[in-house]
Amino acid sequence: MLKTDWKGVFPAITTPFRADGSVDHEFLSKHCAWLLENGCRGVVALGSLGEGSTLRWDEKLAALRTVLETLKGKAPTIAGISSLGTNEAIDLAKAAEQAGCEGLMVLPPYVYVGDWRETKAYIGAVLRATPLSAMLYNNPIAYQTDFLAGQIAELAAEHHNLHAVKESSADVRRIAALRSLIGDRLQIFCGVDDLIVEAIYAGATGWIAGLVNAFPRESVELFELATNGQTNAAFDLYKWFLPLLRFDVVPKFVQLIKYTQELVGMGSGRVRAPRLELAEDEKRLVQETVQRALAARPAQLAAQGSR
Repeated sequence: MLKTDWKGVFPAITTPFRADGSVDHEFLSKHCAWLLENGCRGVVALGSLGEGSTLRWDEKLAALRTVLETLKGKAPTIAGISSLGTNEAIDLAKAAEQAGCEGLMVLPPYVYVGDWRETKAYIGAVLRATPLSAMLYNNPIAYQTDFLAGQIAELAAEHHNLHAVKESSADVRRIAALRSLIGDRLQIFCGVDDLIVEAIYAGATGWIAGLVNAFPRESVELFELATNGQTNAAFDLYKWFLPLLRFDVVPKFVQLIKYTQELVGMGSGRVRAPRLELAEDEKRLVQETVQRALAARPAQLAAQGSR
């Protein structure tokens, strides 16, 4: 059984598109390399922020191969596994293993919201499909499926390759509830950008981050300050970062984060339909927020720039 080191900042990477709508593999590689250079510990591809639901099968596998070729084993490539049906999810998990991915992030099924018996069977089937180290993605706000602490504990007891959970319920109490049931059996990742400091102090050991796509150095610095107990410094940086981090928790989070990447010179705002790029008034609000942040960038980060 393979096991990923589930700790630290793992970007949920965006999927870059060219003007003709195809995946921009050249930029995808450049972006992943930049994220690692700035201290990120791994990369999660094909997730919600990566517009995985809009990518064709061949595009998904090609994107995974590009990430793998870029990281070259220096950091784990985690494949987001999401599907309408169980068989396709199993096939994608197996294809990710064959491509060389080091781990999986397993989402509940799209569209159909089953009861616990059905959801448990789906997740179990995906986890049994490969020996890869896996993270369960709990996002009841987006997917209407809520994995409660007791249910996550059931999955952890039955599937030894389940090593982490991405907790995106936005309820920091979930972390303590899970810890009280299973201790350190699973690594707990915060999946909500504007809850990261609170989550770390509650016991989270990792962050599946969004704004990291545009601000990796700042994201890693914030995570490390909070993890190392440098409370005052962490909250000072958090206060500066929060207006940007809040882009991650609204329905147009993909458009907002991609446009922020464009503004800092590391990406474009292009998205795939049914999403549309931001309207001009929305762009102005993002521009103002980013400009204020850059003008007030903390001194130590302004001096460092992006590594």
